[in-house]
Amino acid sequence: MTTATDTPPRAGAAAPAVRRRSARRRLVPYWLLLPGVLWLLVFFALPMVYQASTSVQTGSLEEGFRVTWHFPTYWEALRDYHPQFAKTLLYAGTATLLCLLLGYPLAYLIAFRAGRWRHVLLVLVIAPFFTSFLIRTLAWKTILADGGAVVGALDALHVLDVTGRLGWTEGDRVLATPLAVICGLTYNFLPFMILPLYTSLERIDGRLHEAARDLYASPAATFRKVTLPLSMPGVVSGTLLTFIPASGDYVNAELLGSTDTKMIGNVIQGQFLRVLDYPTAAALSFLLMAVVLVTVTVYIRRAGTEDLV
Repeated sequence: MTTATDTPPRAGAAAPAVRRRSARRRLVPYWLLLPGVLWLLVFFALPMVYQASTSVQTGSLEEGFRVTWHFPTYWEALRDYHPQFAKTLLYAGTATLLCLLLGYPLAYLIAFRAGRWRHVLLVLVIAPFFTSFLIRTLAWKTILADGGAVVGALDALHVLDVTGRLGWTEGDRVLATPLAVICGLTYNFLPFMILPLYTSLERIDGRLHEAARDLYASPAATFRKVTLPLSMPGVVSGTLLTFIPASGDYVNAELLGSTDTKMIGNVIQGQFLRVLDYPTAAALSFLLMAVVLVTVTVYIRRAGTEDLV
């Protein structure tokens, strides 16, 4: 004989509990994202809002700054410092191109030819990160010192004649010239190019190369038709990871350059720390961000891929 306690619960009675558990499961990803969102709000969004308000202020450090919505600060900053913007894009773009030309062969070697030495070479690529950015940059002052072996070799190969005609060096001197700044940028940001390139190349299925050889494709044709198109996500990622930080860098121009090679990052630093013109410094920061954003957007669209590594 069946009692009341033995009666199974109705299906409708368990439905609310099932729905509550399902709702909690759906909320789990959002709870996991919450720390990251809060971090971005506190350390990225709020400082951006503060900088935006600073850029439209007027006043002085003695009298205090107040928001007066003085938007002409942007035009005045661009008018006064457009040569530094042009130098920034030139130096960062040249360093990015050099990183691509140097990094692609090395990434290709590590991905397809290194064999058991692959991990050793990858460690050597990231080895510069084991020391301070400042120390690495200061080392180039010794490397490019006047009368040193590097400068002597460049002079013997007549490289300095070419760079002198381009306005990148002065006589037999490399330090305090645009070439020194570009060398520092290239060296410091080269790993940011190599690692995405290696990741993209390493993902390529080797059977595609075998199929190209079976179809009697030459090594050059295989690279042009197979390897390069499939590695474009790494090319795009590497160039972005190199160009963006290089555009905002000021250490290389400060230590390896001169007053004639100052980048916009040096101007922003000087406005913040020496001139104490906070509105102009904030306006320059937003102008730099806008210039880099437009440049990157155009580049990604022209590259024809948004599949970044």
